[in-house]
Parts: sequence; structure tokens; C-alpha cells
Amino acid sequence: MLSPDLKNALPSTDELPCSDDTPVDNEDQNLLPNVLLFLLNSIWANRIDWFFAVDMAVYHTTGVNPRVPVVPDAFLSVGVERKKGGKSRKSYAVWEENDVVPILTLEMVSHTPGGEYDEKMAIYAKLGVLYYVIYNPEYWRRDQHQPFEVYKLVNGSYQLQIGEPYWMSEVGLGIGRYQGIVAGIQQELLAWYNQQGDRYLMPEEQAQQERTRAEQLAQYLRSLGIDPDNLPSDQG
Repeated sequence: MLSPDLKNALPSTDELPCSDDTPVDNEDQNLLPNVLLFLLNSIWANRIDWFFAVDMAVYHTTGVNPRVPVVPDAFLSVGVERKKGGKSRKSYAVWEENDVVPILTLEMVSHTPGGEYDEKMAIYAKLGVLYYVIYNPEYWRRDQHQPFEVYKLVNGSYQLQIGEPYWMSEVGLGIGRYQGIVAGIQQELLAWYNQQGDRYLMPEEQAQQERTRAEQLAQYLRSLGIDPDNLPSDQG
């Protein structure tokens, strides 16, 4: 942990660039992390102690220069304000977040290798990120890895974990893949899971599930000769 004097000497997030300005070269690099964010807004709607960012610069003091960030495709921090000082963050500077480093980072591999398996892995390990997720659905054979990998930091180095969805007890969430539909197109998506391995549903999926249950109940009542549209009211 840095001393107050050293912290005061560091630049503020208002002075620092908010990203590395590197354009994404794969539409899923924006879509899938934002699906995770949207879902987390539903799962943790009543919590204000977390922050999930997509393509945001993380500034830290474990590299060669605190002005040089690492920019994950997405990251999750727990134990920080949802809105820092009531405002949206431009970037994430660890020294402005009570030294809370992200507990999870996500990298999505594209046709241009970005050091996901070496350079960035070393940066996240030194920073102290507990879980590092690499999603590589198209180029995993090229890179000689699996399409979906979860690494956990153990004694300063990352160890590949087994199982999917993988439950992260320190986060209180599991993460894994499933086949879903976005904008009418079926594709593989990432999702959060509970400890029992059940996928958290998107709000629209929950609404559809409720409609299906209501229709099934109505059909059952009709099979008993009861009109579900004219049920007797309970007047006490």
C-alpha cells in the first residue's frame, strides 16, 4: 500500500486518458462484456459495492509507470462505489479506489493476438487480480489453448481451473458459456451462474418464463373446466 505522500504525487483520473484508444476488431469484444454488465445490473441491483467496466483503462503502480494503463476487455471490482463520488468514472486508478484492484478481468482473443496468454497475464498477476478469464472461441487452436479458460492467482502465479460454469466463491458468482439469442440471432454468449450451476436469466428471459408459466396454468385450469379469465373473486 502506498503512503499518503506517494498517493498525492500520482495523477488523478481527470488527468489520465480513459482508454488506450485501440479500436476493437471483433464486435463480440463489445457485445459479450456488455451482456455480462447488463445481467449483473439485474443480479446485483440492490448492491452499491461493485463496479464492472468494459474497455476501460486501469491505472496502477505495479508497472513501469503509473501513467501506463492496462485495458482489459472487461473487469469487475468488488468493495468500491458503483458511482465514484456520485459520478461516472473516466478510468479506474487503483490509488483512487482505496487500493482495491479488480477481482476479475476478462480478455477476448481476436485475430490479432494481444498478449493474453503472456504479457497481460503477467501484468494481472503482478497487479493481484484474483481471477483472469480468457475467451477465445475462434482462435484457440492457433493459440494452443481452450476456447474458455479461467485462471486463479495462487501464490503469485495463475493456475488454470477446471469446470464450467466455474464457481468463484470470492466473487459470489460463477461464469461460463451458453447458447443464447441476441437481436434474433443465436450465438454463444457468456453468462453469470449461481452456486448450484444455474444460469442467471436476462430480464426478458425471466419475463418470458413468467408468461409461459401463466399460459401453462391457464391451460391446466381449462382442463378442469375452469375459465381462467373468469375466476371467482375472494370477497372474504
